[in-house]
Amino acid sequence: MKVSKILSVALVAFTMMAGTASFAQKTKMVGGAAMYPTKNIVENAMNSKDHTTLVAAVKAAGLVETLQGKGPFTVFAPTNAAFDKLPEGTVETLLKPENKKMLQGVLTYHVVSGNWSAADVMAAIKKGGGKAEVTTVQGGKLWFMMDGKDVWIMDEKGGKAKITIADVNQSNGVIHVIDTVLMHK
Repeated sequence: MKVSKILSVALVAFTMMAGTASFAQKTKMVGGAAMYPTKNIVENAMNSKDHTTLVAAVKAAGLVETLQGKGPFTVFAPTNAAFDKLPEGTVETLLKPENKKMLQGVLTYHVVSGNWSAADVMAAIKKGGGKAEVTTVQGGKLWFMMDGKDVWIMDEKGGKAKITIADVNQSNGVIHVIDTVLMHK
Protein backbone atom coordinates (compact mmCIF):
# COMPACT_ATOMS: atom_id res chain seq x y z
CA MET A 1 0.00 0.00 0.00
CA LYS A 2 2.76 2.46 0.93
CA VAL A 3 4.70 1.63 -2.25
CA SER A 4 1.69 2.36 -4.47
CA LYS A 5 1.09 5.70 -2.68
CA ILE A 6 4.77 6.63 -3.10
CA LEU A 7 4.58 5.69 -6.78
CA SER A 8 1.40 7.71 -7.19
CA VAL A 9 3.00 10.78 -5.57
CA ALA A 10 6.13 10.32 -7.71
CA LEU A 11 4.01 10.03 -10.86
CA VAL A 12 2.06 13.19 -9.99
CA ALA A 13 5.32 15.07 -9.23
CA PHE A 14 6.90 13.87 -12.49
CA THR A 15 3.80 14.90 -14.47
CA MET A 16 3.83 18.35 -12.86
CA MET A 17 7.55 18.80 -13.60
CA ALA A 18 7.08 17.66 -17.21
CA GLY A 19 4.19 20.10 -17.60
CA THR A 20 6.31 22.90 -16.13
CA ALA A 21 9.20 22.04 -18.45
CA SER A 22 7.02 22.20 -21.56
CA PHE A 23 5.45 25.44 -20.27
CA ALA A 24 8.92 26.94 -19.69
CA GLN A 25 9.92 26.06 -23.25
CA LYS A 26 7.01 28.14 -24.58
CA THR A 27 7.83 31.12 -22.35
CA LYS A 28 10.19 33.67 -23.93
CA MET A 29 12.15 36.54 -22.43
CA VAL A 30 11.49 39.98 -23.93
CA GLY A 31 12.84 43.18 -22.45
CA GLY A 32 14.09 41.34 -19.37
CA ALA A 33 10.68 39.86 -18.56
CA ALA A 34 9.12 36.47 -19.11
CA MET A 35 6.32 36.51 -21.67
CA TYR A 36 3.83 33.88 -20.58
CA PRO A 37 1.62 32.18 -23.19
CA THR A 38 -1.19 32.17 -20.61
CA LYS A 39 -1.30 35.99 -20.47
CA ASN A 40 -2.72 38.30 -23.12
CA ILE A 41 -0.79 40.72 -25.32
CA VAL A 42 -1.21 43.74 -23.04
CA GLU A 43 -0.45 41.85 -19.81
CA ASN A 44 2.85 40.60 -21.24
CA ALA A 45 3.89 43.80 -23.02
CA MET A 46 3.44 45.83 -19.82
CA ASN A 47 6.30 43.82 -18.24
CA SER A 48 8.84 44.37 -21.04
CA LYS A 49 11.26 47.21 -20.34
CA ASP A 50 11.91 47.33 -24.11
CA HIS A 51 8.26 48.18 -24.87
CA THR A 52 7.37 51.01 -22.48
CA THR A 53 6.79 53.44 -25.37
CA LEU A 54 4.52 50.95 -27.14
CA VAL A 55 2.52 50.34 -23.96
CA ALA A 56 2.15 54.10 -23.37
CA ALA A 57 0.98 54.50 -26.97
CA VAL A 58 -1.54 51.64 -26.69
CA LYS A 59 -2.96 53.26 -23.54
CA ALA A 60 -3.10 56.75 -25.13
CA ALA A 61 -4.83 55.31 -28.21
CA GLY A 62 -7.47 53.57 -26.10
CA LEU A 63 -6.53 50.15 -27.51
CA VAL A 64 -5.87 48.30 -24.24
CA GLU A 65 -9.31 46.67 -24.13
CA THR A 66 -9.10 45.65 -27.79
CA LEU A 67 -5.68 44.02 -27.40
CA GLN A 68 -6.86 42.24 -24.27
CA GLY A 69 -9.76 40.80 -26.30
CA LYS A 70 -10.16 37.29 -27.62
CA GLY A 71 -8.27 37.83 -30.88
CA PRO A 72 -6.32 36.16 -32.17
CA PHE A 73 -3.99 39.00 -33.11
CA THR A 74 -0.50 39.04 -34.52
CA VAL A 75 1.31 42.13 -33.25
CA PHE A 76 4.57 43.41 -34.73
CA ALA A 77 5.82 45.17 -31.60
CA PRO A 78 8.37 47.95 -32.09
CA THR A 79 10.89 48.37 -29.27
CA ASN A 80 11.65 51.64 -27.52
CA ALA A 81 14.78 51.86 -29.71
CA ALA A 82 12.53 51.55 -32.80
CA PHE A 83 10.43 54.51 -31.61
CA ASP A 84 13.67 56.43 -30.92
CA LYS A 85 14.53 56.18 -34.65
CA LEU A 86 11.52 58.37 -35.51
CA PRO A 87 12.12 62.08 -36.07
CA GLU A 88 12.43 64.02 -32.80
CA GLY A 89 9.07 64.95 -31.33
CA THR A 90 7.06 62.37 -33.32
CA VAL A 91 6.18 60.17 -30.36
CA GLU A 92 5.28 63.13 -28.15
CA THR A 93 3.05 64.52 -30.91
CA LEU A 94 1.30 61.18 -31.44
CA LEU A 95 0.64 60.79 -27.71
CA LYS A 96 -1.32 64.07 -27.52
CA PRO A 97 -5.08 63.53 -27.02
CA GLU A 98 -5.92 65.49 -30.17
CA ASN A 99 -3.88 63.00 -32.23
CA LYS A 100 -5.59 59.87 -30.86
CA LYS A 101 -7.02 58.80 -34.25
CA MET A 102 -3.63 59.16 -35.95
CA LEU A 103 -1.99 57.14 -33.15
CA GLN A 104 -4.65 54.43 -33.48
CA GLY A 105 -3.85 54.25 -37.20
CA VAL A 106 -0.11 53.85 -36.56
CA LEU A 107 -0.64 51.15 -33.93
CA THR A 108 -3.31 49.13 -35.77
CA TYR A 109 -0.98 49.15 -38.81
CA HIS A 110 1.25 46.88 -36.66
CA VAL A 111 -1.54 44.33 -36.09
CA VAL A 112 -2.75 41.54 -38.39
CA SER A 113 -5.83 39.43 -37.65
CA GLY A 114 -5.13 35.80 -36.89
CA ASN A 115 -2.24 33.96 -35.33
CA TRP A 116 0.74 34.25 -37.71
CA SER A 117 3.62 32.17 -36.36
CA ALA A 118 7.09 32.58 -37.86
CA ALA A 119 6.52 29.29 -39.69
CA ASP A 120 3.29 30.69 -41.18
CA VAL A 121 5.08 33.86 -42.30
CA MET A 122 7.92 31.88 -43.91
CA ALA A 123 5.45 29.52 -45.62
CA ALA A 124 3.60 32.54 -47.06
CA ILE A 125 6.90 34.02 -48.31
CA LYS A 126 7.78 30.73 -49.99
CA LYS A 127 4.31 30.42 -51.53
CA GLY A 128 4.58 34.03 -52.79
CA GLY A 129 7.90 33.39 -54.50
CA GLY A 130 9.93 35.42 -52.00
CA LYS A 131 7.36 37.96 -50.81
CA ALA A 132 4.00 37.75 -49.03
CA GLU A 133 1.42 40.51 -48.71
CA VAL A 134 -0.90 40.85 -45.70
CA THR A 135 -3.59 43.35 -44.77
CA THR A 136 -3.35 44.99 -41.36
CA VAL A 137 -6.22 45.70 -38.97
CA GLN A 138 -5.79 49.36 -39.99
CA GLY A 139 -6.50 48.36 -43.61
CA GLY A 140 -3.02 48.97 -44.99
CA LYS A 141 -0.61 46.47 -46.54
CA LEU A 142 2.62 44.92 -45.25
CA TRP A 143 5.00 42.65 -47.12
CA PHE A 144 7.06 39.84 -45.56
CA MET A 145 10.37 38.79 -47.10
CA MET A 146 13.56 36.95 -46.20
CA ASP A 147 17.13 38.21 -46.27
CA GLY A 148 19.34 35.27 -45.44
CA LYS A 149 17.85 33.78 -42.28
CA ASP A 150 16.19 37.03 -41.22
CA VAL A 151 12.51 37.83 -41.75
CA TRP A 152 11.81 41.44 -42.74
CA ILE A 153 8.60 43.42 -43.03
CA MET A 154 8.26 46.21 -45.59
CA ASP A 155 5.70 48.95 -45.04
CA GLU A 156 3.77 51.05 -47.57
CA LYS A 157 6.46 53.76 -47.53
CA GLY A 158 9.23 51.26 -48.36
CA GLY A 159 10.63 51.18 -44.83
CA LYS A 160 11.81 47.85 -43.46
CA ALA A 161 11.69 46.31 -40.00
CA LYS A 162 13.52 43.15 -38.97
CA ILE A 163 11.83 40.62 -36.71
CA THR A 164 14.32 40.34 -33.85
CA ILE A 165 12.31 37.99 -31.58
CA ALA A 166 9.71 35.75 -33.20
CA ASP A 167 6.86 33.65 -31.84
CA VAL A 168 6.24 35.25 -28.45
CA ASN A 169 3.00 33.36 -27.89
CA GLN A 170 0.13 34.98 -25.99
CA SER A 171 -3.26 33.72 -24.85
CA ASN A 172 -4.87 35.83 -27.61
CA GLY A 173 -2.28 35.68 -30.37
CA VAL A 174 1.41 36.15 -30.98
CA ILE A 175 3.94 38.98 -30.81
CA HIS A 176 6.93 39.38 -33.09
CA VAL A 177 9.36 42.01 -31.80
CA ILE A 178 10.60 44.41 -34.52
CA ASP A 179 13.42 46.96 -34.68
CA THR A 180 11.67 49.74 -36.65
CA VAL A 181 8.25 51.42 -36.51
CA LEU A 182 6.19 50.59 -39.62
CA MET A 183 4.58 53.54 -41.42
CA HIS A 184 1.51 53.60 -43.64
CA LYS A 185 0.58 56.09 -46.32
